[in-house]
Amino acid sequence: MKLPARIAAPVALPLAALVLAACAPQTSVPAAGGDEKTGTLRVWLFQEVANQPKEKVVDEVVAAFEEKNPGVRAEVEYIPVETRAQRVKAAFNDPESAPDVIEYGNTDTAGYVKDGGLADVTAEFTAWDQAADADPTARESVTVGGKVYGAPLFVGVRALYYRTDVFRELGLAAPKTQDELVATAKKIRKEKPGLYGLAAGGAFTYGALPFVWAAGGDLATADGSGAYKAAIASEAAVKGLTTYTSLLGDDNCPASTCAQMGGNATITAFAAGKAGMAIGGDFSHAAVEAGRVKGKYAVVPLPGTTPGSIAPAFAGGNNIGVLRSTSHRTLAVDLMKRLAGKETQARLFDAMGFLPTFTDVRADAAGRKPFVKPFIDTLAAGTRFVPATAAWGRIDSSLVVPTMLQEIAAGRKDVKTAAADAAKKMDAAFAEAG
Repeated sequence: MKLPARIAAPVALPLAALVLAACAPQTSVPAAGGDEKTGTLRVWLFQEVANQPKEKVVDEVVAAFEEKNPGVRAEVEYIPVETRAQRVKAAFNDPESAPDVIEYGNTDTAGYVKDGGLADVTAEFTAWDQAADADPTARESVTVGGKVYGAPLFVGVRALYYRTDVFRELGLAAPKTQDELVATAKKIRKEKPGLYGLAAGGAFTYGALPFVWAAGGDLATADGSGAYKAAIASEAAVKGLTTYTSLLGDDNCPASTCAQMGGNATITAFAAGKAGMAIGGDFSHAAVEAGRVKGKYAVVPLPGTTPGSIAPAFAGGNNIGVLRSTSHRTLAVDLMKRLAGKETQARLFDAMGFLPTFTDVRADAAGRKPFVKPFIDTLAAGTRFVPATAAWGRIDSSLVVPTMLQEIAAGRKDVKTAAADAAKKMDAAFAEAG
């Protein structure tokens, strides 16, 4: 459905060498559009856990855009992140129903480009006076084959949110290792049965992966030719999966409810006061602040396996791009730059906690808001990314990792068997992608 702009109404810093992963379905390539200077532009942005602050910022950007361009209207629709693959596939195949401007995850870039969905905006991005201050690795997240296909919007990494009131009452300290994290979570659940110790979702891929990476495992490994082979069933990966899935049980987060929870659901539970801890991003800050735990929580980096270490976080984040099929090329690029520009990124940081991709804006934000320190420390400790291949889109959209986690949580398979089966599905996708 289309929403008027006034009603208009989520995972950032990818490693330069590892960008270009995809979350897009295979589609046909639409014909390129035109460059009309009047009419309606359609914009698709992601729906956040607490979306109202984002809506306010976007509404103001849209109002300024429309004021500058008489006869032009921008209609903004907020779409669920989890079901974006189906929506985008339909849009790529049917330009008549497609948006002109779209928000997309950094894991989507290569797939969307391969499918011919995104417009090459290299010339406009290069000429943009703000582009010089874009973080080089964030810029890589919109670059494929040396060409630019959008503008970076925000950086996103996850850390550990915990309830200071609950920890104080139970005499607990912030965990310094993952073993301590599990023990702390189970103690909270035992002492306070009405709470999840740690809200751990069985559909939370990017909550589980830091445990795999901290244990020395990985999703897949690449050979010299760039081909990938699944590594999720390796001994190290299985160790990390065992630690994470030990949290999906009655003694912490019952599988009957938690196995179906994704990242947004775990943060929603924490914000509502239903969990002692949760793994959430800088982009989760607004939702937590708007919840019942406001003033009663703190954030630290997610611990690794040894005291003082930080678990590698998924290098997430979102971009804004223009669809190749747009019939309003110039206007769409202008709106893209407005939505991803310095002023908007600064306001989205204040409203949502999104870390800016412009180095000067990020430095200013960090100086003004100390809550970002754990996330910046996590970035500095080193982040990881998904396999740099279009096959990841198929793996992600077919829920290979969540299915594996849920099979373990439900007791249908042990960790080794579930991981081995997931590896087979990954290898099939890698082989099909070439």
